[in-house]
Amino acid sequence: MDRPAHALLRYVGHATIFIDMDGTQLLTDPLLQGRVGPIQRHRAKPDPAMVSAIDAVLISHLHLDHLDFPSLELLGREKRILVPEGSERLMAKHGFHNVREMAPGETEAVGSIRVTAVPALHSGLRPPLGPRAIPVGYIVEGTRRIYFAGDTGIFKAMADFAEPHLDVALLPVWGWGPKLSQGHLHPASAALALQYLRPTAAVPIHWGTIWPIAPALFFPSRFHDPPHEFAEHAAKFAPEVRILVTMPGDAVAFP
Repeated sequence: MDRPAHALLRYVGHATIFIDMDGTQLLTDPLLQGRVGPIQRHRAKPDPAMVSAIDAVLISHLHLDHLDFPSLELLGREKRILVPEGSERLMAKHGFHNVREMAPGETEAVGSIRVTAVPALHSGLRPPLGPRAIPVGYIVEGTRRIYFAGDTGIFKAMADFAEPHLDVALLPVWGWGPKLSQGHLHPASAALALQYLRPTAAVPIHWGTIWPIAPALFFPSRFHDPPHEFAEHAAKFAPEVRILVTMPGDAVAFP
């Protein structure tokens, strides 16, 4: 298949990825503000104008650092948003009505590409009291095929995402604090997930962007080291996969 010269991934930060492929632009789990409650952004805030022309937003689950309404408001209430099943009422409450609920296995056309919701192993509850929606990841498919995991633990059915072949897997490798709860990938488990996914390349995400305390003073290694630890584990568990460690804000040099 002929591939266009223009295809771009940009790691905006945390779980926010700008995907520009085949003339269609997507943004995952937008987090564009300087803080989420007490959790502060320790990287420069992105310019919302950079991503304002996107065709659709993909929301993986309802946690505050993945479904951030102030960030969505910067993009405009009319923006098309794909959300997990069970989210529509919450979205309408906040004034967002151009919404499509996605259950695992469902596919939606966005411009020139197809977006398919896939299962994720994670909590679906929006803290502190709900609502609850089924967490998902997404396969974005055009001339390239990209897996965005959202937040998830490792599970064997990830192998189902590997066919047709994945060009890039966007995998979380940490979070926003010194510890991780269940339902999250860490550097070693994310590297093991590559054995199921078998992508050409993988980009570690969900690290080094937001933090509850000054990272230079408390647990600085957890703020900086997870993507490099992921690359080290991947060299053992999946040496055929190209690991693309990308700093928040930078474009991904994906194949």
